[in-house]
This record gives sequence, structure tokens and C-alpha cells, in this order.
Amino acid sequence: MSQQRVLILCTGNSARSQMAEGLLRSMAGDRYDVCSAGTRPSFVRPEAIAALRDLGIDITSHRSKSVDEFLGSAFDYVITVCDNARENCPVFPANTKHIHWSFEDPAAVEGDEAARLAAFRGIRDQIAARFREFLEASQG
Repeated sequence: MSQQRVLILCTGNSARSQMAEGLLRSMAGDRYDVCSAGTRPSFVRPEAIAALRDLGIDITSHRSKSVDEFLGSAFDYVITVCDNARENCPVFPANTKHIHWSFEDPAAVEGDEAARLAAFRGIRDQIAARFREFLEASQG
């Protein structure tokens, strides 16, 4: 069975989509070919790296990518993880399944390092819960 391809989109490809990419790769093994991108890419947030490091997932080699890098590519699923990305998502072929999960932006949380990291961990856990449901549903 060939891998299904998944593209995870958010605005900056700095936090939510980066954590989602790392989580799905870890949770699904080689079942999916997973990529992430942003409508306005920036940089991978150190808090996202730290939140996944807590789980033994290393995303230090990830880079923030533009969705434009994937135009013309075929994906089985496009998952948007913020409302802005859903509204600005380019059109993918009709057979691509589009899923939208709206997560708060942990990068918008103000406060000290501990408060920011707690926000990233909270969103990480919400994303992981959604992927557990996604993986259970896709096995049936």
C-alpha cells in the first residue's frame, strides 16, 4: 500500500502546522508522507521545537515553507489548522480531502517563557488528540 500524502497548513508555518507535522509523522509512522506549509511563512518557533522535544520528537531540522512550494503537488489530505489558512488556502484537486481544525495561536500568548511554553504544550496536546481521532477513523 502506498503512502497517503498530507499537507498541513497554517499562516506562518511556525507553530501549529510544524507541531502537527512532527506529531503525525511520529504517530502514524510511515503510513503518511507529511508536509507542512504556511500562507505567509516565517520561522519555526523555538517553543514548538521544545514542546515536541518533551515527547521525544525532533523537529530542529524543519524549516518554514510557503504553500507555493506545493502548488501542483497531489495530496490525499489538506489539513488547515487555523482560520486564516482555511480562508487563504489555494485550490487543490477535487479528490483532495480538506479538513479544518481551528486551533488558537500559541505564538500570540504573552508572558514569560514558562507561560508561552505552556500554551504551546496545550495546543500540541489538542493537535495530538485530533490526530488520534483522525488515525482511528482512517483505519476503518
